[in-house]
Amino acid sequence: MLANVLVKTLRDQSRTLLAWAVSLALIVAMYAAVWPAVQSQPSISGFIDQMPEAFRSLFATSSADMSTPTGYIQVELMSFMGPIAVLIYAVSAGAGAIGGEEDRHTMDLLLSNPVGRGRVVVDKFAAMALGTFLLAAVMGVSLVLEGSLVDMVLPPDKVAAAMLHLALLGVVFGSLALALSAATGRTGLSRGIPAVLAVLAYIVNALAPLVDAFDRIHQVSPFFQYIGHDPLRQGTAWDSVLVSAATIAVFVALAVAGFRRRDVAG
Repeated sequence: MLANVLVKTLRDQSRTLLAWAVSLALIVAMYAAVWPAVQSQPSISGFIDQMPEAFRSLFATSSADMSTPTGYIQVELMSFMGPIAVLIYAVSAGAGAIGGEEDRHTMDLLLSNPVGRGRVVVDKFAAMALGTFLLAAVMGVSLVLEGSLVDMVLPPDKVAAAMLHLALLGVVFGSLALALSAATGRTGLSRGIPAVLAVLAYIVNALAPLVDAFDRIHQVSPFFQYIGHDPLRQGTAWDSVLVSAATIAVFVALAVAGFRRRDVAG
């Protein structure tokens, strides 16, 4: 079993993944339960429109219409809570992939098996990515099924597109955490740097329409690749998918290179 790092990692994370999946389904259920009350109060959209533009850019979208299921979910889930949940999981999984093994003093046991360091990194990445996509899928299925119970009807194809972009956002920062973990073996650093960069990327993308300096660079923000093309309304933006995939590939390659040239603590 130790020789199959991917299976071992998924097995080790199974309880954590189950807890995350149940939590996300309950979060969606909470938003679904509130929807009938929001739907009956069209003045909420007017309230959002009256917010200062900077505040609205940070916590809503310019085209938010809370009287529609898509606008409601865009504001309440997809602009803030959904990304936070997925990023916390992905960054934690990426940071703990290598550094966690060293903290538990199990890395020497893992490497004593017939597996190369590159295989360890790739399998750890695959486990993190599969977990992230699984959680995004749970959120998407919950939106469609739970939403249908309260007349919060969302197009399944658009929900799938939004979940694809959300999962890729998580995997981008999870891969960065993995690269830092592989290069340093320090889980705290590997969590902290991606968390700070995620906040900065969010702010740059949100305030780009208001700040000229941000407007010139916001298209490189992972949050622009996630939500800049409004996948919940427009569907999958394949150019953004390719940019995210390329970014992930670079981080995984850096993780492999960093782990191969480092002395590993037991």
